Amino acid sequence: MIRVLIADDSAFMRKVLTDLFNKQKDFEVAGTAVNGRDTVDKVRQLKPDILTLDVNMPVMDGLDALAIIMEECPLPVVMFSSLTQQGTDETIRALALGAVDFISKAGGPISKIDTVQDEILAKCRAAVQAHVGSTRSFAAGRPLTYTPRPLMSTPSEPPKMKRIEVQRRTGLKLGQKPTVKVIPTVPTTPLSALKATVAAGGVASKKLVAIGTSTGGPQALQSVITRLPGNLPCGVVIVQHMPAGFTKSLADRLDSISAISVKEAENDEIIKPGQVYIAPGNYHMRVQPASGGGKKIVLSQEPPVGNHRPAVNVLFDSVAQFRNDLVSVIMTGMGSDGCEGMKKIKANGGYSIAQDETSCVVYGMPKAVVEAGLADEVRPLNQIAEAIVDAVAK
Repeated sequence: MIRVLIADDSAFMRKVLTDLFNKQKDFEVAGTAVNGRDTVDKVRQLKPDILTLDVNMPVMDGLDALAIIMEECPLPVVMFSSLTQQGTDETIRALALGAVDFISKAGGPISKIDTVQDEILAKCRAAVQAHVGSTRSFAAGRPLTYTPRPLMSTPSEPPKMKRIEVQRRTGLKLGQKPTVKVIPTVPTTPLSALKATVAAGGVASKKLVAIGTSTGGPQALQSVITRLPGNLPCGVVIVQHMPAGFTKSLADRLDSISAISVKEAENDEIIKPGQVYIAPGNYHMRVQPASGGGKKIVLSQEPPVGNHRPAVNVLFDSVAQFRNDLVSVIMTGMGSDGCEGMKKIKANGGYSIAQDETSCVVYGMPKAVVEAGLADEVRPLNQIAEAIVDAVAK
């Protein structure tokens, strides 16, 4: 039985959600909370399996409550968010603080629960399986650099949280092909030893980095992107499963706290070195050769692939053509989106990096790639940026 705590300042919403969960055979409402402070107290007292949390509440807002909860007693949290600019920004902050997922309120309070009840139940059932705290535990680190020049410091938000001692595992199964190089979770070769040609923007500038992620991705991306150097001599393209309206807030937030530039991708945009491009919600993103030997972004609203738009498989399938000039990365996420595209990437000679099981919020997408024998290396979250830098330098 999944014990859920419902936190919302609206009595109507608390009643609607309570009725929804109580009708399910696998849910039990452990309690309700009316504001942020009450939420923190109820989490401490009731120790629920999952929390549904509204951002805008009196006494203490949802974000402040979330920060305290994730520090003291981490648990799966699903946020309820409006589609206003403020709502999307707050949602991205909540995901960075450790919330597993969110539900969009199409027009303020959810008055027609039947239109979103399947989404609420599906996301809560999935969230309760998440490895909450793993992303934060593996997120510590400093930005990387190719040159001695200082980089922007990492953000003070989210606040430093208690480390959670977890058993480190490779995610590999007995009998798996020995094609995967599992990197130990200890510091590797200093970045100062990287090839001088990379620092000079030499041959490596022809490369492209492609990243795919889903559930747990915003927090994982914050860990990776804030460590990439501003002078990375190639572009980075990212598909994060996220609805329209939220990807721009994600890009803007990452841009504000990273040395490398981050933006939401635009159609026909030429990919530049030292620039990260995030696929806009509700658009597939492909990369095609551009005149003059460069690469450009092509966006479309073709039908969803595997129920996703954007889909990682669509991006990976398009970038496989760049062969050994491609560095692909698959990170935390539910399902197997990206695995089929990774098969084509590997067949064409591209390089692949997978996030390890222990540091994933949901070990689904990387698991599919690792178990298919498609990963060149498996790294914990706090080493993925370094793995990218090393691969670009090759």
